[in-house]
Amino acid sequence: MSDASKPKLGTVGWVDLTVPNADEVRDFYAGVVGWKPEALSMGDYSDYVMTMDGAGVAGVCHARGMNAGLPPVWLVYIQVADVDESIRVCLEKGGKVIVPVRSLGPNGRFCVIQDPAGATVALVSPPLETNG
Repeated sequence: MSDASKPKLGTVGWVDLTVPNADEVRDFYAGVVGWKPEALSMGDYSDYVMTMDGAGVAGVCHARGMNAGLPPVWLVYIQVADVDESIRVCLEKGGKVIVPVRSLGPNGRFCVIQDPAGATVALVSPPLETNG
């Protein structure tokens, strides 16, 4: 990914909706807003990248696997420099970690936190640098 295509720190880089029946909700948003679904294999089932004019704009995901337990709300992914440091500050300021840090492979790492008011948000940062 070129520097020009990387989301800037502090901005919303992605949004997902995780629900028990992603197929039904996929069709709902396809009809209501005109998004086109593209299946994204999760092994034995598919989640969906919703596209507009050929570009991904959102995800509609089944509440299975690594998404089990996520609330059925639109979850924004905010770009941060270091997920671990953001978690430290979150806890210090009265927030909670809802989903611990997980790998997104070459796309980095993410977690889901809850702020003191109860709102949830995902934080995503670049992959950890490795030596060698």
